[in-house]
Amino acid sequence: MTTFLFDGDDTAPITILLAHGAGASMDSPSMNATAKALAEAGFQVARFEFHYMAARRYGHRKPPPRAETVNPEYIKAIADLRAKGVTGPLVIGGKSMGGRVASMVADEMFAKGEISGLLCLGYPFHPPAKPEQLRTKHLADLKTPTLIFQGTRDEFGTRDEVAGYGLSDSIEIVWLEDGDHDLKPRKSISGFSAADHLKTLAEAVKAWSGRIAS
Repeated sequence: MTTFLFDGDDTAPITILLAHGAGASMDSPSMNATAKALAEAGFQVARFEFHYMAARRYGHRKPPPRAETVNPEYIKAIADLRAKGVTGPLVIGGKSMGGRVASMVADEMFAKGEISGLLCLGYPFHPPAKPEQLRTKHLADLKTPTLIFQGTRDEFGTRDEVAGYGLSDSIEIVWLEDGDHDLKPRKSISGFSAADHLKTLAEAVKAWSGRIAS
């Protein structure tokens, strides 16, 4: 059974399932802050870890596997969450790699009526400094309603780069000014704080989810 970390009220109308990025756990500062902001906006948030990351808690330093190899783990997490009694509308997603994995299983789960949408926090469109190694092929025909939050200085995909990609019409992108791959801005330069961007994120997710889950 998948181990979950919950935030928010279990009577919330919509649950968001989030997986972590390649290098940080489900309870990293960034994930904690995001889950808290979404919970305060009225969602129930469930977080989980892929096996390689969970093993690090017991001293087993495994490198991140190829993203597509953990697709079955994400599908199992959805089933395990349902088995815990989460029956309402479900949005899946995650931070960086977690969101990428969710995007690869989204259409299968959407077609089955298991999920209502996909939420990606800092999508890794390509590895840093390797813009030619795109991870966007499956995003061209994505049918699942999708919301991506991207920082304007994210080295995994800038605004100018992403503008040239052929992405599905089901994908909406919200750009956070001066945000890095963790969506954090430099306040002295942008005038925005991390808390400002998290508030924007939570409000946008609430408005978007209200449209797709109705």
